[in-house]
Amino acid sequence: MTVYRQQIAGVSHEFHGLVDLLAKASPRRSGDELAGCAAHSDAERAAAQWALADVPLTAFLDESVVPYESDEVTRLIVDTHDTEAFAPVAHLTVGDFRDHLLAVAAQPDSAVVLGALAPGLTPEMVAAVSKIMRNQDLIAVSRAANVTSAFRTTVGLPGRLSTRLQPNHPLDDPHGVAAAVLDGLLMGCGDAVVGINPASDSPHAVADLLRLLDDIRQRFSIPVQSCVLTHVTTTVDLIEKGAPVDLVFQSVAGTEGANRGFGVDLALLREGNEAARALRRGTVGENVMYLETGQGSALSSGTHLGTDRRPVDQQTLEARAYAVARELDPLLVNTVVGFIGPEYLYDGKQIIRAGLEDQFCGKLLGLPMGVDVCYTNHAEADQDDMDTLLTLLGVAGTAFVITVPGADDIMLGYQSLSFHDALYVRDALGLRPSPEFEDWLRKQGMADESGRILPIDVAASPLRALGGAL
Repeated sequence: MTVYRQQIAGVSHEFHGLVDLLAKASPRRSGDELAGCAAHSDAERAAAQWALADVPLTAFLDESVVPYESDEVTRLIVDTHDTEAFAPVAHLTVGDFRDHLLAVAAQPDSAVVLGALAPGLTPEMVAAVSKIMRNQDLIAVSRAANVTSAFRTTVGLPGRLSTRLQPNHPLDDPHGVAAAVLDGLLMGCGDAVVGINPASDSPHAVADLLRLLDDIRQRFSIPVQSCVLTHVTTTVDLIEKGAPVDLVFQSVAGTEGANRGFGVDLALLREGNEAARALRRGTVGENVMYLETGQGSALSSGTHLGTDRRPVDQQTLEARAYAVARELDPLLVNTVVGFIGPEYLYDGKQIIRAGLEDQFCGKLLGLPMGVDVCYTNHAEADQDDMDTLLTLLGVAGTAFVITVPGADDIMLGYQSLSFHDALYVRDALGLRPSPEFEDWLRKQGMADESGRILPIDVAASPLRALGGAL
């Protein structure tokens, strides 16, 4: 184990191995303090960041944060590393890599360069460089790294911001779900996915919701994909029974143990991916996985220990979850950034920073990355913080955000973004929906030639049949 030393103001600081160094270099967050791995002072944090900047990127290939022998996520990271793609930056330190990324971000071909680099980067490398970057650095590089995916719509194109329309209902009531879908569609939401978190994991209830969403899509010829966010095994079983499945959903994490806590492993995730692809329901692409992550998931299940049983910081583990996602070539990946609670991200400042880190790390690793801009009601955060994060993510080129009626998810009991918030950020930053969805909106008289959503009389809309059925 390498011992890293750094002196600041005449005080010498020591960090024992990469696990300790990465944790101490992380911006302050409550989850790392809960895990006992955070820096004890701002001075120690600054010393760790100075020391981390001098670490060669190759060190992350030589020293595993989580042991190779006992963790299949580590084996995936190591065994799939593309040395040829890594070669252009193999001689750099973490600090040099930051400078390189910012220089590339200023070039006109930045998306091509960063896209070619992605297979050569490990999650630990991108987590490390994020820890020594300011918010504006994270935004600049994220904006330059365009990653697209497609099913019935294309997600992640420059100048576009897609949305998940989340019509959750505490009783899975079809009228309540349909009302929320109508509300979202009329405000131009749903082009990433119309996705329901079901109140029940009953396969019968999930199948009913899938049929409801598919009926709405087909009745109005809407170019969207739907998803009911149940466990991958339930979805695979429903595929075998002929249910109209577009996307396979699953929560994933950055350690084998945390994924086991979700009831999955890599083999099962690959099975779900193959089952949905075999249906060939997409029209403009065949990305079929929808994956959710969130800082703190490994810690919350006690599966956050790495080399020498040292606690790994939650942001590095979050980045490792993106290696799992990358293996599955997904349509959508989003961090549910403030959902787990203040034990992991205490306040608005920590949530905003985490959202920008996750966006940066996901896109740099080659993922169509989105964010659920959200918080729980017992966090030291409010909707002003969410406005700030949404705007920053819009500037950073996030692929999609999640929207719910009134920004209040009445089933999951947390605060997210509203359909109106999506209207705001698209209008303020000149962002448009996905092209296929925008074309449909325009044909319905719901958007103008610039993609801007127009005021609409529901009674005159082609969606009046749905509204009249409620």
